[in-house]
Amino acid sequence: MPITAVDTIPLAFQHARQQLFQPFRFWQWTKLAVVGLLAGELGSSGGCNRLNFPTHAGANPHGSIPQLPGFDLALLAGLISVLVVTGLVFGIILMYISSVMRFILFDSVMAKECHIREGWSRRQGPGWRYFLWKLLYLLVTLAILIVLVGIPAGFAFAVGWLKEPKEHLLPLVLGGIVLFFVLLIVFVVLGVIFVLTKDFVIPQMALENIGAIEGWRRLWPMIEAEKGRFAGYIGMKILMAIGAGIVVGIATLILGLFIAIPTVGLSILAVLTGKTAGLTWNVYTITLAVVVGIILLAIFLYLVALISVPVIVFFPAYSIYFFAARYPALSAVLYPPAPPLEPMLRPPTPEPTG
Repeated sequence: MPITAVDTIPLAFQHARQQLFQPFRFWQWTKLAVVGLLAGELGSSGGCNRLNFPTHAGANPHGSIPQLPGFDLALLAGLISVLVVTGLVFGIILMYISSVMRFILFDSVMAKECHIREGWSRRQGPGWRYFLWKLLYLLVTLAILIVLVGIPAGFAFAVGWLKEPKEHLLPLVLGGIVLFFVLLIVFVVLGVIFVLTKDFVIPQMALENIGAIEGWRRLWPMIEAEKGRFAGYIGMKILMAIGAGIVVGIATLILGLFIAIPTVGLSILAVLTGKTAGLTWNVYTITLAVVVGIILLAIFLYLVALISVPVIVFFPAYSIYFFAARYPALSAVLYPPAPPLEPMLRPPTPEPTG
């Protein structure tokens, strides 16, 4: 009988301990941090801070965009457009890198050794197929959201609910509640599909050189045969992810304070020095600030990934050991047969005398 999700936990802990601490190798931690970060193994959250530029009363009586000193609105609009396009291109490139790194992380956990350059050369084919699957997944997700949000919004607009919302408050509130729960269910289903693909389709793509769709075609009968065990796997992984997220979050908060305090101090010093030198906010200073901010963010993310290496190794190991009990090809690599014992040399039997 295949092992359960609970039985897999000690196996994953033992694997992570052996790979990371027996012996401890800082260079391996560094490479695993880079691979885990680029593979998207770390969960991340972010916020958006709004900047309020003060204006003097009566300086803008017509409600138009205030003309701030040192700002060329045409250049600023062009800079924003360039940043948006660059962000989209960078996002696509990062998605491809993440796709290849996912296979490098799988190989690193399987072999207990991380070789980025060799893995990058060897895993281009599976990485490209996984990248195409993620693009399809993203497009399907966007299409579903457009349909689920667009149709109710169009209906509400067509019947006049949005023109006079106070007179149709009850149907709008009830419709919003229903839409919220529908979107919640959709996001949960899409999240489960992505996690199962990452955990159980990637090994098939890595070992048998197949596509993600074929991997799902093989995985689905396994899920149907063991619905309870796979559901237990998802539930256990959610619980462990919450616990790991709390621990990593506390460590990240402490790390962020160590980085933020000197960074804010240096930023204030730079602004004061720049004002003294006559510098103003323009397209060049804004670009410099953005570049510096990106560099600091990259350093911060790398440090977070470095302290999260045990999590980066544990969760892939957890999925590998769970799936190996159900996927013979993975089990054969994870548990290679022991080499045959050499026959013991026996002294020659003396010939009978007499």
